[in-house]
Amino acid sequence: MTNQTVTTKPILVLGGTGKTGRRVAAQLRERGLEVRAASRSGKTRFDWYDESTWQPALDGAGAVYMVDMVDEPVEWNPEVSVRAFCRQAVAAGVERIVLLQARTNEEAGGKSLIGSEAEVQNSGAEWTILRPGWFAQNFDEGILLDGIRAGEVRLPAGEGLEPFIDCDDVAAVAVAALTEEGHAGKTYELSGPRLLSFGEAVEEIARATGREIRYVALSPEEYVAELVAEGVPADYAQMVADLIGQIREGKGAHISTGFKDALGHDPRDFAAFAKDAAATGVWDA
Repeated sequence: MTNQTVTTKPILVLGGTGKTGRRVAAQLRERGLEVRAASRSGKTRFDWYDESTWQPALDGAGAVYMVDMVDEPVEWNPEVSVRAFCRQAVAAGVERIVLLQARTNEEAGGKSLIGSEAEVQNSGAEWTILRPGWFAQNFDEGILLDGIRAGEVRLPAGEGLEPFIDCDDVAAVAVAALTEEGHAGKTYELSGPRLLSFGEAVEEIARATGREIRYVALSPEEYVAELVAEGVPADYAQMVADLIGQIREGKGAHISTGFKDALGHDPRDFAAFAKDAAATGVWDA
């Protein structure tokens, strides 16, 4: 692949304050490119449920990194929202769309996790789909952080295996797809280089922190009940339980080559992520 940048227009990054979006924005800026990091409350406002925010965000943009609302506890119909946005984006001059989805074809909580793909593929823009597995950063800035800090991670994942991927690696593929030739029309399944159970991942973090942290395997029903007791909406709790259940059932237990296919080298190992995250003090009790 070439590092030759193919656009001089601003690049719109939806979910610009999220796990991948802020990394995509940062890596684009490191290349000297103009970035619009959009969010519901940022300088560039973007709200999927407020179409008046779409055109100002799109004006003059040449490419879009898209994160939809599928993993939010909301009703979501990509055939309406994503289709309308893509039409507006192409009409505004957007030439490339890079879409973040999920590395699964199965529903969770009755909701498709890849429903936006067809809308982007049929948009008329060049497209690239990223389908990563579970983020390593779920442990230090996501739903597992409180458990790590408390010394106990409680999940219905059993002994299922997952090749956790670093969000910096996801962002690196996104940036390549947004700025370089050779990625249009491709779907990249992204994973880390090694399969780990949640218990093994927690052990890696425990070693990196020098703390005692344990993994407790719950039943799906126990997990949903615990989330609901914490105030999580029941339908969203079920969606998360279904996602984790796919790991328990072994459906995520495979290494994907998408990262190396896109960038030509291996993705970062979970142990390196754990060491660097521990050094920040984020997991200190």
